Amino acid sequence: MLTIDGREVRVDTRTQKAVFAGGVLTSLVRKSDGRELMKADPGAVPLELVYGPSDVAGLAGTPGDSATVLRISDRHAEVRFNAWNGDGILAIAEDLDNGDIIVEPSGFASRPGLRAVRWNLTGIGEGLKLVAPLYQGVNLDLEDPLIQENTFNWPHTWDAGFAILQGADGGMWVHCRDTEYRYKRLTIGGKNDSRRLSFDTEAYGPLTRSLSAGSLAWRINVYGGDWQVPAAAYRDWLWKAYRLDEQKRPEWVDGVRFAVSWCPTDITILDALKARIDPRKVLLHVSHWRSDPYDQNYPTFTPSEKGAAFVKRAREMGFRAMPHFNAIDTDPSHPTYTYLRDFVYRTVDTKRAQGWTWVEGRVLPLPESNESILHHRDKNTMIKIHPGHSMWRSILAENVAGAARTLGLEVAFLDVTLNTWNIDNCLVENTTPTEGMKRLTALIAGIDNGLAVGGEGRNEITMQDQSFGQVHLFESWQENTPGLERTGGCALNEFVFGKLCKSFGYTSLAGKTPEQELRMRLHVEHKAIPTVTVRSGEEIEKPNEAVKRMLEMAME
Repeated sequence: MLTIDGREVRVDTRTQKAVFAGGVLTSLVRKSDGRELMKADPGAVPLELVYGPSDVAGLAGTPGDSATVLRISDRHAEVRFNAWNGDGILAIAEDLDNGDIIVEPSGFASRPGLRAVRWNLTGIGEGLKLVAPLYQGVNLDLEDPLIQENTFNWPHTWDAGFAILQGADGGMWVHCRDTEYRYKRLTIGGKNDSRRLSFDTEAYGPLTRSLSAGSLAWRINVYGGDWQVPAAAYRDWLWKAYRLDEQKRPEWVDGVRFAVSWCPTDITILDALKARIDPRKVLLHVSHWRSDPYDQNYPTFTPSEKGAAFVKRAREMGFRAMPHFNAIDTDPSHPTYTYLRDFVYRTVDTKRAQGWTWVEGRVLPLPESNESILHHRDKNTMIKIHPGHSMWRSILAENVAGAARTLGLEVAFLDVTLNTWNIDNCLVENTTPTEGMKRLTALIAGIDNGLAVGGEGRNEITMQDQSFGQVHLFESWQENTPGLERTGGCALNEFVFGKLCKSFGYTSLAGKTPEQELRMRLHVEHKAIPTVTVRSGEEIEKPNEAVKRMLEMAME
């Protein structure tokens, strides 16, 4: 039931009571015990218009700004903002089925270039920690430097559209039920309020003429118990929304107990592993198997003599050999680039082509000359192609299928499947990069009698068609970010995604330094398959302590 008192909207559902004053959620109370989980200053700014990282315009706080409350029904009200910087609507409604409070922010202005409308939740109660699907799951204080004043993009680093605030006896959570691939962002804290969560609803690029953003509803509710309670509710919705019960995986996937990432084509590794563990339980991510150097001449996937011999031997011994392909990176000097060059990723703000070039040990932006970009294969020049482009998906499937048939594959690895986000040319064939990646992964998984697919990363979209995700630790790719050790112990993503998509470790997992040992331990704490990055059979035959622990876990 919603009631209106001047500028206030009071919401009383079966689970919670809330007060919105001028659009600001000033109070949220759990009805089961009367605990107030939020208490915010009514003078806070509930809606903002986002143009750039440091260009944010509030829809409140300037003299003359107003917020008018409109009653639509007993269960629906709207707060209309008329402000110096633009206008907006915050729709507020009740879900009778579960007691959710539903808020839908929208923002508009005459100034072009609007990227997002931002909805702010301020005054989050002390003792509530953030549990969120960031890099396989975090459980951190809101003030922790790892997340404070940090923004995470869905689905690249914010793996699913929810955030949980966990206290000693439960708490509250916010989530959306989006099946339309709308880009969104989560920001934690800010210079004036460290206990704030901000939820952005982005406009699809190009932003040059963008004057509005919105059409995404966020849901608020309370709960008792541990974070698994709301996480299970989200998982149940996800399974139903995408009909994931209909998804099938090969039976052998659940039996994998050990993984080798970036496995060299060294037969001694196979012999050493077989002496310690059943090969049928071992996943081998084989990166250097082609006749071309690594990350050159994609999408040609022709096995080298050594690579073909290694994969054949591994398959004969029972190993799950998973050669490395690439989902969207293409060599501009490859003949197929003629079909693709109008459909490259371009950043939503600078409009630069996205990809990378390796020059003298460092990554540089791509050449922007149409002529010079064709002549740097030796520098591993790679450019990202929009997976919504059906010609690209067709070309990729043709080339992956050819290699899969030649090598007799049961599983293939697609690199950079996590690399989808809002871009300048966001819609190709009415398809976003994220929806395009889903279609691409499903296409590869359907080759012949079906391929199990591994991919880089694991989020709520890619997990639907991947069997394995090679996951990253928190903002740590080849090297550890300071404070990484604080991100362990939260297997949130495994809880939500693990039934369909198993995770394994990324890189620097040889156990030769304390930093590598930490990475190995954290992956296991996130419930990933024990993973190593060894370079020879000797590292398995005479393992160091960290590698030995991974092998022992695999055999438990």
